[in-house]
Amino acid sequence: MGNRLEGRVAVVTGSGRGIGRGVALMLAEEGAKVVVADFGGNLDGSGEQQTPADEVVEEIRKAGGQAAANYGDVSSFEQAGSMVQTALDEFGRLDILCHVAGILRDRMVFNMTEEEWDAVLAVHLKGAFNTVRHAVDPMLKQRYGRILLFSSGSGLGASGQANYSAAKEGMVGFSRALARELGPYGIAVNAIYPGGATRMTASVPPSTGQLRAAAGISGAAARAQPQAQQQRQAEQESPDGTPRDPLNNAPPVTWLCSEAGGAISGQVIGSSGWQASRYSIRQVTRSISRPTRWTVEDLASVIPGQLVAGIPNPAPFVPPADQT
Repeated sequence: MGNRLEGRVAVVTGSGRGIGRGVALMLAEEGAKVVVADFGGNLDGSGEQQTPADEVVEEIRKAGGQAAANYGDVSSFEQAGSMVQTALDEFGRLDILCHVAGILRDRMVFNMTEEEWDAVLAVHLKGAFNTVRHAVDPMLKQRYGRILLFSSGSGLGASGQANYSAAKEGMVGFSRALARELGPYGIAVNAIYPGGATRMTASVPPSTGQLRAAAGISGAAARAQPQAQQQRQAEQESPDGTPRDPLNNAPPVTWLCSEAGGAISGQVIGSSGWQASRYSIRQVTRSISRPTRWTVEDLASVIPGQLVAGIPNPAPFVPPADQT
């Protein structure tokens, strides 16, 4: 066990399985006391089990660390508060919040129900607010904190995931605003783009990506990868596992939670595979201007050639097949 996080206390949501589990285990290895917060639900949102959280707590304790379980639902403001309260009751403080919990309700927008939209935003985006709102109170008092919100590269735009993309990119904006608000109080906030083969990613059928790829929708190729090819990739073992191992996310996340990691804030950090990445902050890449107000006619003459020239369409129109 290391000691970079000795004396620190962390809450990790969604840490009963997958990426969250790996983060909780490594935080504990570095000396943090961990609240393993996991609702224990199924992928469809049904059910509620204490077993996943309890098993991770037991694993940490067997390794010589300290941990406590919480079975709350991050989409509930009150239950998110109970996660923070567990940290305070069991360990006396809270220094680290990692919001990893998530669900999928993949559907093309023209088939998506209101419930499928609301459910995804409730867990990811509202869950981020719920947990952060309770966590900042003790962090502000001690003028120290590390907050990591697990977003996704899907926030850059993923066909069939309008709800997930909206929630995940919303978390990026939320984290950047928080970094500005909380930085003066010693609290660093970053968004994480994780990756790995988890039960959530496995729930997306290969046929979904194949259909998108057939329609010419950019970005679908990776998700259209045949299962056999994915299996071959997973079997390319090394002493450190595979690039798709969810545990790969834990080392860069753990470092960001350390004392030294506080120097980084307001950033999007990719932790997938055997690399760590920093994503560029959005900025103006091209603009046009004039000393007076534009007319529609003038814009029509300059926008195609100057403002958007050379910009690819991510999903160009596909004419319907000839029915004759």
